[in-house]
Amino acid sequence: MIAISHMPTNDGLINPAREIGQVARRHGVPFLLDACQSVGQMPIDVKALGCTMLSATGRKYLRGPRGTGFLWVDGKALDALRPHALDIQSAQWTDVDRFQMAAGSRRFELWERNVATQLGLGAACQYAMEIGLENIWDHVRDLAAEMRGMLAELPGITVQDRGVEKSGIVTFFHESVPAEVLVGALREEFGINTSVSNTQLTRRALRARGVTSLVRASVHAYNTPEEIERLGASLMALADGKRNYREMNAGQPV
Repeated sequence: MIAISHMPTNDGLINPAREIGQVARRHGVPFLLDACQSVGQMPIDVKALGCTMLSATGRKYLRGPRGTGFLWVDGKALDALRPHALDIQSAQWTDVDRFQMAAGSRRFELWERNVATQLGLGAACQYAMEIGLENIWDHVRDLAAEMRGMLAELPGITVQDRGVEKSGIVTFFHESVPAEVLVGALREEFGINTSVSNTQLTRRALRARGVTSLVRASVHAYNTPEEIERLGASLMALADGKRNYREMNAGQPV
């Protein structure tokens, strides 16, 4: 089996899923695509990607409820797959010690579930489709490119995103200020929400780059060019000493 993340959480990289799918099909190898970061951010065509299975969460770019997600499986592969758990939703007893799995995708579902959050996930999907995935993707790419260009001009900041084609996930670090400190200062001083990608989340990737944490500043359909400018101005204000970095670093790991 081939299993990859379409987009990593700590990087703007978009892995070549379509090309990997072509290789997998050519050799008859099952291909599982983790699309947690890409679903809701860009159009997804499972047939064009060539994946056998695709999984995603609802809480990220779909902006649905936490604890929701979905799995798509190619119908040709269903009979070769066995769920890790079965109950009366996913299988039926046929004898004392025999059962038959449900046909289709039901075999991957459980009876005990949160119906309210499932409805919320459906509403989030509908909302994204009303905006249009192509529209979202065009806007996200434009804003992310603008942000990377802006960050590249700021002293002491290094953008960490790789790849020829990049996503709306923008990551960077400051040469002397930990990501945790920057994220806290941006939120407290300027009302800007970013997040920290650290070694608990992406240990191998960060260690390979020689850093322990990154600032992640993701953009979405509701963000504006003015907010990108505001982020740049806020980082400049911090660098210019309007809040002393030594004070910010007090008691923080470097």
